[in-house]
Amino acid sequence: MLEPWRIHFFRRHRDDDPAESVPTIEFLDALPVAARAEVIAVLEAVAAAPPPAFSGGGKWEAMRGDMAGFYEVRVRGSDRRNHRLFCVLERDAADLGGPSIVCISGLSKPLREAAKPRDYRRAVAFRDEFAARRTVLD
Repeated sequence: MLEPWRIHFFRRHRDDDPAESVPTIEFLDALPVAARAEVIAVLEAVAAAPPPAFSGGGKWEAMRGDMAGFYEVRVRGSDRRNHRLFCVLERDAADLGGPSIVCISGLSKPLREAAKPRDYRRAVAFRDEFAARRTVLD
């Protein structure tokens, strides 16, 4: 049986953000309780599968275009909003203790509305910061 992957939350480096914020925690804290629980449950199921073997069922999807390289947890909340958690996979991550899902950031948007380009740009910037700094919440 395959070992579950680790789950990490990207933490901003003090040189980029003196508060060393954790965008995923800020995103999760802003969600309704049921949506937060569902996002976490999907994330844990993906990690246990692990990701290469997980069949998404619409809840875990590879992204394309400018967001290629990201995967997203997709949840529809009772608040009539879609919630997305953006993650990257680190298959060879000795510095993270082994194969890992790194949660970068998230967004919430009204149903049937496209995400704003600035939300995607922020996620890409955070991913690039993670790639350069490799900082995660301890």
